[in-house]
Amino acid sequence: MTKKQGKILVVDDNAGVRKALQLLLTPRFAEVELLPSPVTLPATMDRLHPDAVLLDMNFHADISSGNEGLFWTDEILRRWPGTEVVLFTAYADINLAVEGMKRGAFDFVVKPWDNDKLVTILEAASAKHRETTAHGVKNTQRKASPAEEHVGFFWGNSQQMSQMRRIVEKVAPTDATVLITGENGTGKDVLAHEIHTLSLRSGNPLVCVDAGAITETLFESELFGHVKGAFTDAHSDHRGKFELADGGTLFLDEIGNLPLHLQAKLLRVLQERKVVRVGSEKAVPVDIRLICATNRDLEAMVRQGTFRQDLYFRINVFHLHLPPLRERTDDIGPLAEQFVSTFATRYHRHAAGLAPDALTRLQSHRWSGNVRELQNVIERAVIMSDSPLLQPQDIELPAAQSDTPASPLEAAEEQTIRTALARHGGNLTLVAKELGISRPTLYARLKKYGI
Repeated sequence: MTKKQGKILVVDDNAGVRKALQLLLTPRFAEVELLPSPVTLPATMDRLHPDAVLLDMNFHADISSGNEGLFWTDEILRRWPGTEVVLFTAYADINLAVEGMKRGAFDFVVKPWDNDKLVTILEAASAKHRETTAHGVKNTQRKASPAEEHVGFFWGNSQQMSQMRRIVEKVAPTDATVLITGENGTGKDVLAHEIHTLSLRSGNPLVCVDAGAITETLFESELFGHVKGAFTDAHSDHRGKFELADGGTLFLDEIGNLPLHLQAKLLRVLQERKVVRVGSEKAVPVDIRLICATNRDLEAMVRQGTFRQDLYFRINVFHLHLPPLRERTDDIGPLAEQFVSTFATRYHRHAAGLAPDALTRLQSHRWSGNVRELQNVIERAVIMSDSPLLQPQDIELPAAQSDTPASPLEAAEEQTIRTALARHGGNLTLVAKELGISRPTLYARLKKYGI
């Protein structure tokens, strides 16, 4: 008889579910422990050291947001690295389970569950934990999201992108300043990485700054640095982004969101190639290659007087415009296939490509969110699909959005959200409270504006 292996911790507030799982799992695993709530989860984790935790997404009858499940997923992965988390969720909360997997959960199981599938998933999670522990390797960080990790730029086969590639291959090895424009989600940040990688500065840092997210009070400190005692919380000297990028590349994203008086300060540094830390009178030389990006029409802003013409000329030595995905539909298939491969590896799925009907479905969509939207759609499809080829029913597309440019009201709302995010250091709870909206509404706004 095969010796039972694996220690499983189940956390679910439904007594009937716990009883059923006890009967199902006890004969198959060496140890099975069940908790009615996560209140005692930390103490149990320290005592039991389970291989895997089967974690319910919600623990109170009046709460169905899944926030508790996501919170405890983060806590388990942070405090007990190497432990695998399997999320237990109702069908209506599948999107939350997908979010949990993006944060690092091993897999998810939908209620009502299939016994064999549940056991198979827990056995795989338990085996992965034992293998990781046996090799003395503990993953102390959650999996990076697509936005957090750089992959090579996808050029595609369209005429527009082929022409841009030829320009980039000539410009990248120089120190020429580059301005990248394009709609949200077209990959402006990824192109900036590519230019740096192809440059003679690739062995030195690429420092990325979201210029639109820095509060006005911290702008000079963040970009130019400060000295100890310059202001109340300046407890030590601080090197700004320009100094950190010395010898390398400085990427200023969302430069169109800078107010005029901060544009003047940035222009002065770009002209003099020197920074003066806040609280100091000493000028520090900096050697940087500058790449800027924006989704706004800077020429129109210059005409309107909201963007300095001299700064525009300074940053617009070479202008690269990334076309929206809907204008290069031939690139959708190869790009989607690349994402399928990436996410199948990341999430231990068997998806290997797209069925013809699924590709047709992708090519007929307008992709107002561009490459980022396509990436998110494929990521979810890979997580949800049980088929080697993604089928049309696996492709969940958002409702089509109008191609009409953002209204002044929308532009103001986006800037208000960005300012609040910067003010609260990205704390979404505080941002939602300040704006007087719920967290789900805030999530929807962040997605809408590609923040």
